[in-house]
Amino acid sequence: MQFNLKQLEAFVWVADLQSFRGAAERLNTTQPNISARIAKLESAVGTSLMSRDSGVVRLTAKGQELLRHARRVLDATDGFLTAADRKALTTGTLRLGVTEMIVHTWLRRYLRALNHRFPRLTVEVTVDFSVHLEKLLAERALDLALQNEPFARAFGGVVEVGAYPLVWLAAPGLTRDRTLSDALLTAQPILTHARDTRLYDEIAAHLATRREIAPRLVPSTNLALCRTMALDGLGLTVLPEAMVAEDLAEGRLVRLAYPWVPEPLHFFARYDADRAPRAVAEAAGLAAEIARS
Repeated sequence: MQFNLKQLEAFVWVADLQSFRGAAERLNTTQPNISARIAKLESAVGTSLMSRDSGVVRLTAKGQELLRHARRVLDATDGFLTAADRKALTTGTLRLGVTEMIVHTWLRRYLRALNHRFPRLTVEVTVDFSVHLEKLLAERALDLALQNEPFARAFGGVVEVGAYPLVWLAAPGLTRDRTLSDALLTAQPILTHARDTRLYDEIAAHLATRREIAPRLVPSTNLALCRTMALDGLGLTVLPEAMVAEDLAEGRLVRLAYPWVPEPLHFFARYDADRAPRAVAEAAGLAAEIARS
């Protein structure tokens, strides 16, 4: 009986994704290659492992039994490389999901650090809202998500990355005394993150209590655009302080005094601890290190 790790890897991914095409995309190969690996594995073990009926993949009883052992073999191989401390031998693709705030703060440093630690690991980055990243993580379309609360799903792998305070901001020409007055709230549009984001919901809920004024919320799917428009004096905004640190230091934006600020954004590195390779757990820990630095 002869089989190899690529065949076991294909078997596990087809079983997890219930799709030959999905496994092919995940392993950066073609669907015929995945089919061939599964066929050779079935030939080696002398039994059928799965069936395809109208595009739906189902494991046989023997396939379900052997899937547990296949996972153990791949985990043991992963453990061997970890014990040998040969991270340079780690190959494959890390599918990383991040929110926009991370893109504009420490993602660049993080990717450099990942490349230094795992030089043969390919990193594919998806930038999206936290709620969408969580869905992709549950579907195994992502290996690791760097995202902020709140969460609708639980995952076994969770590393706290840090909290990011938010600040009210404007271009210096909009206010002389650096105070966010009711007149300013009424006169200037408030540039916010997109609807259905936590930041938008908190701001909208707070302003709904201010019945004596009539503020105008202008949502955007792009936080960087909120910053750019604020720099151009086109409105007020609320952004993570870390995202605008240079603008504040150089006077391009000013912090506005106001008695209420949205709660800080709490970020976590999240992954499926039961299925993810050790490199994913290490990448999660590295994210926390880079964020703290």
